[in-house]
Amino acid sequence: MTDLSNNVSARVAALFACHFFGFGLFLPFFPLVLEFRGVSAAEIGFILGTGTLARIAASPLLSNIADRTHQRRFSILIYSIIGACFISLFYLPGGLILAGTAMIGYMVIKAPILPLSDAYALDTARNTGADYARMRLWGSVGFVLANLAGGALATQSSAWLIVTLTVAASLATGFVVLSLPRQKKDPGHDDENAQAVTTPFKKVWFWPVLALLGLFQATHAAFYGFGTLYWRSIDVPDLAIGVLWAVGVVAEIVLFTIAGKLSLRFDPPVFLLAAGVAAIVRWGLFPFAESVLFMGALQVLHGLTFGAAHLGAVAILSKVVPARWSGTGQGLLTASIGIQTAIGLAVSGALFQINPHMPFYLMAAAALAGCFALVFAAPVIRRNIRLAEA
Repeated sequence: MTDLSNNVSARVAALFACHFFGFGLFLPFFPLVLEFRGVSAAEIGFILGTGTLARIAASPLLSNIADRTHQRRFSILIYSIIGACFISLFYLPGGLILAGTAMIGYMVIKAPILPLSDAYALDTARNTGADYARMRLWGSVGFVLANLAGGALATQSSAWLIVTLTVAASLATGFVVLSLPRQKKDPGHDDENAQAVTTPFKKVWFWPVLALLGLFQATHAAFYGFGTLYWRSIDVPDLAIGVLWAVGVVAEIVLFTIAGKLSLRFDPPVFLLAAGVAAIVRWGLFPFAESVLFMGALQVLHGLTFGAAHLGAVAILSKVVPARWSGTGQGLLTASIGIQTAIGLAVSGALFQINPHMPFYLMAAAALAGCFALVFAAPVIRRNIRLAEA
């Protein structure tokens, strides 16, 4: 790659890092910020549930607006600024309505930023030969740093600093995207040819495949919702729990680092199969892990269960969805993951009350079903990739 390409890749990496730094503060710590403001647990659940549903709907819609106007950079900028404004509402005195407006508004307006960032990064990879995975790994780094910062600031007296850092991360995301060059238009990006660009969105095969891509990520639902609670129930120390979460993200970063070389040998369905097999092992053995060392070994599989699933899904969509509609495609993937994860969380919550082991067995069963479905879907996926590349 040229120096210019390397410079663009570094700025795309910074875009991911800034976005995920804010997400790494928001996801784990804003329920605590709400609690500090006197919002009850039931009210927090209502806000997060409503925000999640709204975010799932908003992601493909807002991404599609950016694609239709061919203004991905400008859209990320505007969404980032509005997101910062919503979170800034926490500086004002107020109760449930103000806090709910801030949280739900932020979740909705920030929903399309990752799909649009992925779309930009994939275009950069196509146009310059940059390694998408190496750009994306900096998002994981940003998330880990935010977890560490938020953990140090998660007190009543310093909660305002969590708000301030989240606002700063949102604004930084917009600032970084301003520094990115406008991407070249593909043939068919102009208004006259836009309708001639073939998309898979109206094809029957696309939607089952999209559901399958989301399923592999949704097998993390039990872990995201109840992994920490399960570990605490078997007396794993809080410090060890933090380390276990970090081990998973580090494994993800390692996979992203070497993914470029792996993609030269394996096609996207193989990445998905590796993710599915790893998920069967990880969640099937999760209840049997009684030592921190065993737990850590299973956490290493996060590099496959999350990382390989993400890379496989993104790669498939990048090949079958035209570049013009890449943001919409990634937004639909986000919605697929969100819907299935929400279902998984609801079912896992009911099962966790019956037996804490059962949600993880359910996730292993879902991964097994996904692997069987992939056996039948892989030829369809490969055929449509060949047709799209012809």
